[in-house]
Amino acid sequence: MFGKTASYELTWNFAVSETVDQSQRWILSAMQRHGQELITMLWRILGNEQDVCDAYQSTFLQLAHYQDRKKPEYAKAYIFRTASNVAISMLRHRIAERKRLFSTQGVKRDLSSPEKELDYKYLVETLRCCMAQLPEHLRNVVALRDMAELSYAQIGRMLGISPATARVYRCKAVQLLAVWMGKGKEEKQ
Repeated sequence: MFGKTASYELTWNFAVSETVDQSQRWILSAMQRHGQELITMLWRILGNEQDVCDAYQSTFLQLAHYQDRKKPEYAKAYIFRTASNVAISMLRHRIAERKRLFSTQGVKRDLSSPEKELDYKYLVETLRCCMAQLPEHLRNVVALRDMAELSYAQIGRMLGISPATARVYRCKAVQLLAVWMGKGKEEKQ
């Protein structure tokens, strides 16, 4: 995506500059000035190209319709705050959708017996408690990999470690959780 941005720059300048109203040209200059930084921020938040493109487009649509098409006093701050709000809204929507799908599937499974429902809730609570006991560096990797579904390369960049180290940390965390969860299961019986 970053390469595409650079290769289309000349075409963009020619094609768009002819079609944009004079009062809106400041949007083009803001896009050119802050576009790469904005894309980088959106990648860190969202992690996939389609969502980044959607958030980028929504940000500048909101900018184009800002208070009767006037330029905000602090354009850069407005752009980045709007983009982060759009990205967070997209993540919240994605999480709500997952919960909805999961709860629909979970209800069908759990309706078979109340005992299974209690076991499932106990298992989830035990896992949460065990995760809270993990050392911070292991807990961060597990949360980013398994909950946020980020790649090891993204996790490495975020935490300042190599992707291989992130893999090792996750492996250690899973091993610890397995041992701790096994002990919890033995105590219950």
